[in-house]
Amino acid sequence: MSISFRQVNAGAMAAISATLAILASCVSAPPQTAPTLDATIPAAMAATGAKGLAVAVTENGNVTYLRAFGVRNGAGAPLGPNTVMYGASLTKSVFAVYVLLLAQEGKINLDKPLAAYLPAPLPSYASDADARAYAPWAGLEGDPRWQTITARMVLTHSTGFANFAFLEPDGRLRMHFDPGARYAYSGAGIMLLQFALERGLGLDVGAELQRRIFDPTGMTMTSLTWRADFAADLADGFKIDGSVEPHDERSRVRAAGSMDTTIRDFARFSAALGGGRLLSDQAFALLAQPILPIRGSAQFPSLNPEPARAVFPNLAAGLGVITFRGPQGPGFYKGGHNDSTGNTWVCVDQGRRCVVILANDVRAESAFPAIVRAALGETGAPWKWEYGAMAFWTP
Repeated sequence: MSISFRQVNAGAMAAISATLAILASCVSAPPQTAPTLDATIPAAMAATGAKGLAVAVTENGNVTYLRAFGVRNGAGAPLGPNTVMYGASLTKSVFAVYVLLLAQEGKINLDKPLAAYLPAPLPSYASDADARAYAPWAGLEGDPRWQTITARMVLTHSTGFANFAFLEPDGRLRMHFDPGARYAYSGAGIMLLQFALERGLGLDVGAELQRRIFDPTGMTMTSLTWRADFAADLADGFKIDGSVEPHDERSRVRAAGSMDTTIRDFARFSAALGGGRLLSDQAFALLAQPILPIRGSAQFPSLNPEPARAVFPNLAAGLGVITFRGPQGPGFYKGGHNDSTGNTWVCVDQGRRCVVILANDVRAESAFPAIVRAALGETGAPWKWEYGAMAFWTP
């Protein structure tokens, strides 16, 4: 179906852009939250061995807490609020907001097959080296189901792809189920949507996110590709064994996960989204609306068989986020992870309250439930589904 959205007056947007940096920098910590976090976070780091993490809380469009703890590299340099950290899969949620901007302006239809935007069938790009850098589309030859994939299916992770083609035994991209039939996390799906926007609509996704999201919200140290000025205050990562992994200087825009950011910048993004400065109320509601029920017991491996009855009945895919219902009512979240990075962004509808955690040490993930609880209270975020059998730290 086609969805129409209220468009924001261009003059109003200019005024917002001019004042947003001032608004976003006004950080006042509610007395009931700040002392709890200031006590919980160092205790969590000591218990887990995590070397560094940064935390921000936003409420009704304002940043109410912003602090960084620990170190950013093996030399012991301090981690600060302006330290550039790897955003990992939080990139997907920022990209989803951009896609919703396009939808509210009528530039794309969330339910129109992406094949209709492309000048040629996906498998025909097999000889195009640049196209292959998005994903190995040749593997879809002979399976027409890819032609039914829509932007909504991509953002609800229901394309039918594995997470990435390199996880397939032969490295070939293939369809595992009919698009839209179930949830299965897929970075390859996100790359398909990026490819359709760039090849089909002629958009430069990296430049567009800079123009439409990063610049207007004052995210001055955020980009989908490496910038030389990041090097002055940069976080390396710490793996599960405590070894250091140097920060990757990503040279290619990948909507599935190439974003570098800071805790200050992502707090500005969270505040702008919660304050209605990025999306219309209708588009924001669509982002966080439960769209596709999730039945599986864990997010990974993404193609695990699904039982007939949901293991976590309050879970569903929204657009670029996972929605849930807990003690405070509806909420949504998105995680980000690699061998040396652990990130999470958890929001509850009540007061549009959110907490962002960026950790340059994957060991911090076991403390995420306790830190989120200290920031927001009990949310009902699906920690066991996200992290499986992990043993979580409790104060």
